[in-house]
Amino acid sequence: MDKYELAKKRVEAKIGFFIHLAIFILVNSILAAVDILGSPEKLWFYWPLCGWGIGVLLHGVGVYYHPASSNNRLSFKESLIEKELKAIERSQKEQLNEAGDKKE
Repeated sequence: MDKYELAKKRVEAKIGFFIHLAIFILVNSILAAVDILGSPEKLWFYWPLCGWGIGVLLHGVGVYYHPASSNNRLSFKESLIEKELKAIERSQKEQLNEAGDKKE
């Protein structure tokens, strides 16, 4: 992947995070207002705030502290495939060596 494509993916990830954050703030502000105005004696708005907040936090960490996380999934998958291919090759070589040893 060239530098432009990588930069484009990172910008798209940051924009996605800001959209997520804006929706989080908007929706939770509405939930808090409805809760406080509707039933101030029994507050519940903090439950979705905390749950969704964890998701927003993890989204931010993924975007800003692991900026290529969307690409890492693919490269992680590719690295596992490479590891498996090497293990298969090693196993096949061992089987060939064992077969060769038996013939001698």
